[in-house]
Amino acid sequence: IALLLNICSPSPSGDLSRWKMHALHKSRAATEEIMSPSKQGGLKSLLSLSQFVLTSGQPGQPAFQKHSRISYLEVEVLDAQTRKQICILEKMLPSFTIADVKHKFYKTCPQWYPSRVGLQLECNGPLLRETQSLKNLATSSIITLYFRDLGTQINWTTVFLTEYTGPLLIYLLFYFRLPNLYGLEDINHCSRQPVVHLACLCHSLHYSKQILETLFLHCFSNENTALEKLLKGCAFYWGFTAWMAYYINHPLYTPPSFGNRQVMPALVCFLVCGAGNYFTNAVIIQVHKTGTKNHFVRPTYNPLTWLFKLVSCPNYTYERCCLTHQETHVAQFMMGAWISFTIMTQTFPVAIFTLMLSLQLILWAQRKHCQYQKDFKNYPSYRTALIPFIL
Repeated sequence: IALLLNICSPSPSGDLSRWKMHALHKSRAATEEIMSPSKQGGLKSLLSLSQFVLTSGQPGQPAFQKHSRISYLEVEVLDAQTRKQICILEKMLPSFTIADVKHKFYKTCPQWYPSRVGLQLECNGPLLRETQSLKNLATSSIITLYFRDLGTQINWTTVFLTEYTGPLLIYLLFYFRLPNLYGLEDINHCSRQPVVHLACLCHSLHYSKQILETLFLHCFSNENTALEKLLKGCAFYWGFTAWMAYYINHPLYTPPSFGNRQVMPALVCFLVCGAGNYFTNAVIIQVHKTGTKNHFVRPTYNPLTWLFKLVSCPNYTYERCCLTHQETHVAQFMMGAWISFTIMTQTFPVAIFTLMLSLQLILWAQRKHCQYQKDFKNYPSYRTALIPFIL
């Protein structure tokens, strides 16, 4: 420091050599003074204090850190069928999710909107969930994903409203016996049986309940379904409804063999199963809304929910005696009412529909039961999937 001060300070004498010798002499003297044993301890203390001040910073602020370089990933998107490259998405952060990848893929290829895009790690592998992050999938700086077009997508609310509204209106068309559906002579000469009115009431109550639950009770995820599945579901349910309604409301329809002794108990069972389906759905949806995942669904003070003690899917059990539809993420089925409706009307189309739906619901219930046993180690061993102590 003394040397720099002397070099930078102007020389009053103007003699350059004399001034340099004088500055050199003063710098040597300063250096000898600093290197003396009495001064070395003070110098070390000064250096330690300066280093502490630079590294500590102000109170409440983090210590000084070196700038870390951000590492990006590249996502290569290939066609799952042809395995040809579609595009490469650059500068993808490891924290990005599959949903972020779909949105960036949509900006590159606008013909495929995010809900239509299906991404896989392998050509024949399962579709990746939108919540999965890239850092859990990456094994190197380049991630290869396979694209599959899921087709035109429709949200779940539209799907179920369409499926429920159709059977409700179709059944009423047959109930009012439009002239083109039946012969005029048969309509004029035949009176309706009381069970026909009860069947229309039960059918309308069921689908009205399903529509209201879809609008105000059930919580659907952000996932969609393909338009093709909606068309298949509507064709199946609407077609069966037309078949059933034609037989039940036909002028030549014959009432059940045991009359009111058969109709009234089936009617009561139908109403109880409908109420049980509603309350069990409400319990399941409440668990989903609270986000509780550390325990399985348990019964409440309501007696209609006590079936949770014996089976994993009481909402399916109640549905079996009533009407049912496709599986959803929040379990919106009953299982009891279709059998009651079959006994009450005693018609062949209703029996066929009940049988087909029962087989499907058994598969769904067993799958959920196995999932519960896998997720919860303390899951009751005496619980069955669908029918207490049997199935």
